[in-house]
Amino acid sequence: MIYIVEDDASIRELEQYALQTNDFEVQGFADGKSFWNAVHGRLPELVILDVMLPDEDGYAILSRLREDAATRTIPVIMVTAKTSEIDVVRGLDHGADDYISKPFGVLEFISRVKAVLRRAAADAPAAAGVLRYDQIVMNDLSRTVTAAGVPVELTFKEYSLLHYFLEHPGEVLARERIMKAVWDTDDLLESRTIDMHVRTLRQKLGAAGDVIRTVRKVGYKLSSRDPEAGDETT
Repeated sequence: MIYIVEDDASIRELEQYALQTNDFEVQGFADGKSFWNAVHGRLPELVILDVMLPDEDGYAILSRLREDAATRTIPVIMVTAKTSEIDVVRGLDHGADDYISKPFGVLEFISRVKAVLRRAAADAPAAAGVLRYDQIVMNDLSRTVTAAGVPVELTFKEYSLLHYFLEHPGEVLARERIMKAVWDTDDLLESRTIDMHVRTLRQKLGAAGDVIRTVRKVGYKLSSRDPEAGDETT
């Protein structure tokens, strides 16, 4: 999901259309307040951020993103009519990953977005000890978990189970595999233990826990999309 924060409706709609035609999932916002409300519900993969906004300017929003552990690594592209060198430097110094000046060409815009996403993916291993999926962020260094930016207290086994899920996003994990990895046993008679821990994980993670999906007669998987036929979420 890419978030666009731009108060000029014509520019925002142009950016949204360009991204959607290139198969990106996009949501637009006209001000900082609506943007933050969305961030608290779902973390984006990238933020396209205007500087001049009606409430909170882009530099302030960028600073807040970089100060929060849950949003610190989200790539941000500043898009603004301010083209002086000092404005560009200010944006980059605040932690922007790229800076695009208005007016801009659609092809250049899409190219820069793809380049930033590629760099972010390549740099991901450098964030040692941090696992992220949708609204869930796990930091092994501090042994903390947040869901939509809210701290979540987990037991040792709940943490281990979530860690295993986050290491294998989108992958169907059979019960036997989960039991071996998390409980170090092949005894499927204890598989109800998995169900119990998944149930409490979902409860503690709140809405963010919906990404833990049950694959009927097989096991579980992390998926932010609607389950495929034959899958369920309970």
